Amino acid sequence: MRELYIGCDNGVTGTIGFISGTYSTMYKTPVKLEQSYTKKKQNISRVQVGALRGMIQGAMEDNDVTAQHTRVMIERPMVNPGRFKATLSAMRALEATLNVVELLGIGYEYCDSKEWQKALLPQGIKGEELKKASADIGKRLYPHLSSQIGKHKDADGLLISHFLMLKYK
Repeated sequence: MRELYIGCDNGVTGTIGFISGTYSTMYKTPVKLEQSYTKKKQNISRVQVGALRGMIQGAMEDNDVTAQHTRVMIERPMVNPGRFKATLSAMRALEATLNVVELLGIGYEYCDSKEWQKALLPQGIKGEELKKASADIGKRLYPHLSSQIGKHKDADGLLISHFLMLKYK
């Protein structure tokens, strides 16, 4: 039986990539905006757990694979005390993603961004150039997704799933 590889660029602005055989696609992480639970009036973005679950289940059904033949790789979230709000957002997104993956009975593993980037992107690229390189490589590897990649400005979730596939093939 073939495998389904899912790559999660963790966070509320990330993407999720799916690869299995000749099937490959990528989506923006489904999020919703709601009022924060703090005293200060502000909004926060949260992962839409039901939509994420439907997205993953749909890919499993489309590829006729079970949880035992599905692998998930999640990019380790950024944790930086100097960027408290961004860290909090990343941790909320991670928890929501883990809840869905565990509920579906799918095994998962973490990777650092540098790990998959070193394997797939040119050496010596830093900062904003990483997003451009991600988009360029994603478009070359998956030309049918060029429009989606262009809209999102990178292919991180897709490249994480590609890295996961290479790891287990």
